[in-house]
Amino acid sequence: MTMWVFGYGSLLWNPGFDPAESHLAQLPGFHRSFCMRSVHHRGSQENPGLVLALDRAEAVCHGLALSVRSGQEDQVLAALRERELVSSAYVETQQVVSLRDGRQVQAVTYIIDPDHVQYCGGLPLEEQAHIIAHAVGGRGPNTEYLFNTAAHLHELGIQDHELDWLTARVREILA
Repeated sequence: MTMWVFGYGSLLWNPGFDPAESHLAQLPGFHRSFCMRSVHHRGSQENPGLVLALDRAEAVCHGLALSVRSGQEDQVLAALRERELVSSAYVETQQVVSLRDGRQVQAVTYIIDPDHVQYCGGLPLEEQAHIIAHAVGGRGPNTEYLFNTAAHLHELGIQDHELDWLTARVREILA
């Protein structure tokens, strides 16, 4: 059985593996948002950044379903866990996602734990913009994460008005 991974943030532009297939996909019941404080990859304990997470909502998240090449499942899953579960703010789940071609597949999907200390759902967009503009972590500036994700969503034809607003506002703050 093919292993699938659902990407909605950095997995869109840096999955960490070479997928056998990549398809536009939809995940109902979740909203992509900057609702997780990043104290490792895009911020620090002293100056946390923000990263995207899937927050439960009456919405549909548009992203990519990435299939893992046969024989690489254990290696890919281990790398994803090392990356995504660094602080236990994400929960590894299996979710049914709908591919653009009509297929439905089970995909490894990382969602936010709303009870985790790093959860910060509901922050005003202006506050998010100021945090993202100034935070830097082990994987680089928080701005790079925002700009790369927004650019790849555009390339895929996925509209995300919040990310568009944040991108424009962060550029204003930095100007």
